[in-house]
Amino acid sequence: MVEALLRRNATWAEGIARTDPGLFPRLAAQQAPEFFWIGCSDSRVPANVVAGLDPGEVFVHRNVANVVHSSDLNLLSALEFAVEALGVRDIIVCGHYGCGGVRASCENAHHRLVDHWIEPIRRLSVQH
Repeated sequence: MVEALLRRNATWAEGIARTDPGLFPRLAAQQAPEFFWIGCSDSRVPANVVAGLDPGEVFVHRNVANVVHSSDLNLLSALEFAVEALGVRDIIVCGHYGCGGVRASCENAHHRLVDHWIEPIRRLSVQH
């Protein structure tokens, strides 16, 4: 399984090198994305793919239900780096249809550790 993934990566890299030979050297020198994307971890919604962007065009942070917690040091560090070091122009918080994290927050079921993560969404759904 991992071998197949590595072969697909090599095929992808070879294709990029043929269509845009300078891309990898440019990316190796410096990234300069215009966007910071806060999105869901859902495997169906990768930022580059759904936005039609090439490598290097978007700096991405993903988590379950694209939640922004004021105590999330991972998110806050990525945000600070995107703004201060990379100079991103726009910050996008992108949700999607059929989000399991949002759906779980609106249900009365318990999902263990993720319940703590989605609790702010659950509180909002109760309030509204």
